[in-house]
Amino acid sequence: MIQNSFIFLDNISKRKEILLWEQGITNWDRFLESDKIKGISKSRKFFYDTQINRAKVALKEMNSTYFINKLPSDENWRLYDYFKDEACFLDIETTGVGPGSYITVIGMFDGYDTKTMIQGINLNIRELKKELANYKLIVTFNGATFDLPFIKKRYPSLLPEIPNFDLKSACAKINLNGGLKYIEKLLDIERKNKIVSNLNGGDAVRLWRMYRASGNKHYLKLLIEYNEEDCINLKQIADYAVKKLKQIYFSENYIYQ
Repeated sequence: MIQNSFIFLDNISKRKEILLWEQGITNWDRFLESDKIKGISKSRKFFYDTQINRAKVALKEMNSTYFINKLPSDENWRLYDYFKDEACFLDIETTGVGPGSYITVIGMFDGYDTKTMIQGINLNIRELKKELANYKLIVTFNGATFDLPFIKKRYPSLLPEIPNFDLKSACAKINLNGGLKYIEKLLDIERKNKIVSNLNGGDAVRLWRMYRASGNKHYLKLLIEYNEEDCINLKQIADYAVKKLKQIYFSENYIYQ
């Protein structure tokens, strides 16, 4: 839906965007083809044409970096449809949030396969950076507040310069409030392992501690499964949330007339 969006243009608010849709200016091409647009001067129209053409080039080149800071962070969901095939659904586990805490597991899902990197086993920052460089969008749940700042603090140069689609803010827009596990239940998303389905973030910390203290790989296996399910379920929630958001933000009264 990014090609139906105008809020990345200077001084175009959500209200002004709706006014454009109401005029039948429902996508970039219609904007560019229009000689006159109500509420926009000729000189301003020329300026916006330039910005839209730059955005079109960015999409053609699959350059998602172009859109960083151009959209409000809670509107990054608009990039999802275009970049979802090159999105990384990411989730981390840590030893806590206080001083000295560190990442225990980094999980990634590309829509088909999961990749898991574990502290002290296969967490190689160079390889992880190379892996993350393959993506155009990072999808997280509360990642803007927790996961990404945590990663940046421990590994400042690790993350690529690509947008983050944070599902927590997107879900809030459609009245899906609460944590990831609660939202999964609301959407009838079931986890394969019943033990894992009852775990939470605090349990993930305890599983790591139990594994480190005992060396018993059973605890590590549960932690990995827990993280993998988080990553995989992010895609189901993203698909659902974006579908609902398009119905709300881009009603058929405007976009498809």
